[in-house]
Amino acid sequence: MSLETSSPPRIDPRGPRVGAGITAVLLAVVVLLGTTTSALVLLTVVALSFVPGAVRGPQATWQGWVFRTLIRPRLAPPEELEDVRPPRFAQTVGLVVTAVGVVAGWAGALAVLPWAAGLAFVAAALNATVGLCLGCELYLLGRRLRRASS
Repeated sequence: MSLETSSPPRIDPRGPRVGAGITAVLLAVVVLLGTTTSALVLLTVVALSFVPGAVRGPQATWQGWVFRTLIRPRLAPPEELEDVRPPRFAQTVGLVVTAVGVVAGWAGALAVLPWAAGLAFVAAALNATVGLCLGCELYLLGRRLRRASS
């Protein structure tokens, strides 16, 4: 039995891809900065950027604002909209991965920074370049597994 009485919000699928591109650039900088305090500060900013996306969806992030304000007005309308739940889950995964690096870094284990940033970079770069959202795929796999077990 489902408690959902209305359909979930739908978003322009190009928005999360643009956001992933911006995030990938920031994460690449973190990787290049290595185990420095600058890398820790930037990874903290990236992790905090995932919070509104994890709570409300990628359209609620500052990257979503950039897409909505500067890019989408110059594009044709999207061919179709997508369910916000998979990208929101992907934002949660990004938050968890980057938060591990941030917590470890602030605890003094700076060697974790490039690893956490690198892992998140791979996911963001795949989404931005070829449209493969790993977090979205995890969400869909989880739904299939829940359906199969019930």
